[in-house]
Amino acid sequence: MSHFRHQLETNLIGSIQVVRAALPHLRKQGFGRILQLSTVGGQAAFPGSSLYHASKWGIEGFAESVMAEVAPFNIGVTIVEPGSARTNFRYQSSTLAPKIDAYEASPAIHARRIIEEAKALSLGDPAKMAAAMINSVDQNPAPKRIVLGSDAYSTIHKALTERLAELEQQKDLAFSTDFD
Repeated sequence: MSHFRHQLETNLIGSIQVVRAALPHLRKQGFGRILQLSTVGGQAAFPGSSLYHASKWGIEGFAESVMAEVAPFNIGVTIVEPGSARTNFRYQSSTLAPKIDAYEASPAIHARRIIEEAKALSLGDPAKMAAAMINSVDQNPAPKRIVLGSDAYSTIHKALTERLAELEQQKDLAFSTDFD
């Protein structure tokens, strides 16, 4: 349970608290920019990372709503969705939930192995990613999202394409449930 709480408190509640603390100051000065760090995992989900995705999808929903709420105050909000980056974060600061043997033969084990084996070389250059984020603050209007890394772009594109196709298949059902 502590792993569950830590994940949500760090990625979701902590991010919400930072934004809430900054907004009075940004409203008072009459402008500002919030960069909300998410991840490719805020748009696409991978087995073995369900709590992480819950926190990132949650923060993306929060940030999208805040975008509309603070626009009248000349405050822009941008969700940053990086893919993998060559930092020590994944291997030296990631914590894993206790292993459950029942998942040993499931796709969820892949995420655990990536972290435990610490061999995968990330594509993203963290310096280039940071520069892209910094450069984005001068864009007006603020971009709703910034996708960083070819892996993030490809994964998000695939996920959105699949979701849109699934939505289209539901159109007749969706419309059939309205009042006549």
